Amino acid sequence: MSKDVLLQNMLCKDRIIEKMNILGKERKPFLFIVDFEKENGYVVEDPFNQQDVLFQLNSISNSFCQVNDLVFAGLMAEPKSSEEYNCQFGVVREGLQRGDSFLANLTIKTKVDINISLEDVFQMANSKYKLLVRDKFVCFSPECFVRIENNRISTFPMKGTIDCSIENAKDVILNDYKETCEHNTIVDLMRNDLNIIASNVRVERFRYIDELKTSRGNILQVSSEISGDLDYDYYSELGNLIFNLLPAGSVSGAPKASTLKIIQDAEKEKRGFYTGVFGLFDGLNLDSAVIIRYIENKDDKYYFRSGGGVTINSKSKDEYQEAINKIYLPF
Repeated sequence: MSKDVLLQNMLCKDRIIEKMNILGKERKPFLFIVDFEKENGYVVEDPFNQQDVLFQLNSISNSFCQVNDLVFAGLMAEPKSSEEYNCQFGVVREGLQRGDSFLANLTIKTKVDINISLEDVFQMANSKYKLLVRDKFVCFSPECFVRIENNRISTFPMKGTIDCSIENAKDVILNDYKETCEHNTIVDLMRNDLNIIASNVRVERFRYIDELKTSRGNILQVSSEISGDLDYDYYSELGNLIFNLLPAGSVSGAPKASTLKIIQDAEKEKRGFYTGVFGLFDGLNLDSAVIIRYIENKDDKYYFRSGGGVTINSKSKDEYQEAINKIYLPF
């Protein structure tokens, strides 16, 4: 499938669900990509025998190209002003004060200049989950959305980030009141989401720490693991199953419906594939990721999308800095 054919065959929500259900029932491998608004996306059949969309999910990939590790990769960012961010933050804070939301994910779009191609970023990125839609966007996500293996579905929401260079960074992030409240909220949300499609939902691990390498130094990321049992023929319902969980709680908020309205009012534009999800069904198991750490090409200009969770205890200055800190290359 050529790039032009792929882009011309973007599917609507109902067609994505239908194709995922059919291919799942037939145990045929496919790659899926869904935007944040749950409106459009792609289902790529026989994903290993095409090179228009490159992907990696943990150790599974359709890309085996090598790049020169000695290439110097530079990124220059032109972030929006703190005053502009304050206006967006104010919209979210008003929603929180009204009680329409307990946690809202606020994101920004930052113009960046990079001296390598999006494909170079994909090949060089040190990340568990990577996706490249040629000439459109690249994603190097650290966050799993859901994983299905042996009739068990698991999700791994990430909330809480800190620079490793900060003294006692692990203790600082785990004892931060605002970050703790935010993480508790997202764990509750994802547990409720899994209850829609699974039984015996439980928290397997709570607030564990991963260390991530970035171009600005190493960071610590706080995650939890939540699992449930799928005691029905979920293969023929893979599309319905995934869409019942969208959008991902970690990049939307709680409660979802009213929080999505707040996000729309604050950000004033659709996110598109940023904070959507992508995943691979290999004929037996499914693995997927949240589309974050994202650079897109629009009219030959590059934009980095980043953000973070906002609660009633958040401060605009801190949240603005967190969004800026997430603008990095993962190598």
